[in-house]
Amino acid sequence: MANLHEIHDLSAPELDVYARCTENQLVNRADPAHGLFIAESPLVISRALDAGYEPVSVLMDGDHISAAAAEILERVGDIPVYAAADGVLTALTGFHLTRGMLCAMRRPPLPTVEEVCRGARRVAVLENIMNPTNVGAIFRSAAALGVDAVLLTAQGSDPLYRRALRVSMGTIFQLPWTIFPREDWHSALHALGFRTAAMALRHDALHIADPRLAREEKLAIVLGTEGDGLARDTITRCDYTVRIPMTHGVDSLNVAAASAVAFYQLSLMSR
Repeated sequence: MANLHEIHDLSAPELDVYARCTENQLVNRADPAHGLFIAESPLVISRALDAGYEPVSVLMDGDHISAAAAEILERVGDIPVYAAADGVLTALTGFHLTRGMLCAMRRPPLPTVEEVCRGARRVAVLENIMNPTNVGAIFRSAAALGVDAVLLTAQGSDPLYRRALRVSMGTIFQLPWTIFPREDWHSALHALGFRTAAMALRHDALHIADPRLAREEKLAIVLGTEGDGLARDTITRCDYTVRIPMTHGVDSLNVAAASAVAFYQLSLMSR
């Protein structure tokens, strides 16, 4: 039975997590054991619950409870469920709720790189990718196109940011992932038996369909930040530099679009 609370006072402190806390405040780096994130929409919330994430509270449109939302309420137990009309929620959160439901959830401890890569043949490395929309789109492509795990550098966007989760359609909860604890991730991957392939715009780069790439037993596909791409030192330290051929004078793809092409060719087509 849902522990329902009708919202009348928008300044109530229990609503801070939805309306007044920034993404960085939710992460709570000073006390990571109490870090939170916000999952939006019944689909994303359901996939988080399937993956074992712990719900803390729910904020929802009390006037329009869909079948999917009702199912979520049955799954979350007796945690607080805050409900109000759609117009009130829009005023409270500053945006229209996708499918009328948000859920605050606890952040679990990050797994180690070794745990994430155990049994993996193809992994994606996201170096300093800052846009949460791109991070979410890359995770969705990775889940769909044969990538076994995703590894991120600490300077990039957090996969548990609300927008990244929404764009990923919750696939972030379906793939093993973690954030590198140190900068020298090249050595960490090489120690685990991975060869590394830098996606970069260089004339001497291998064509993405080069058979040498497909023959690699364990390959890490390395993608760089928006605009500048991969750091020069990263390209130098990678075992391969790989390009996607372009036509009509186009010099490059958005990193999320490039990831889908790379994952299809280097992951799905290599199995």
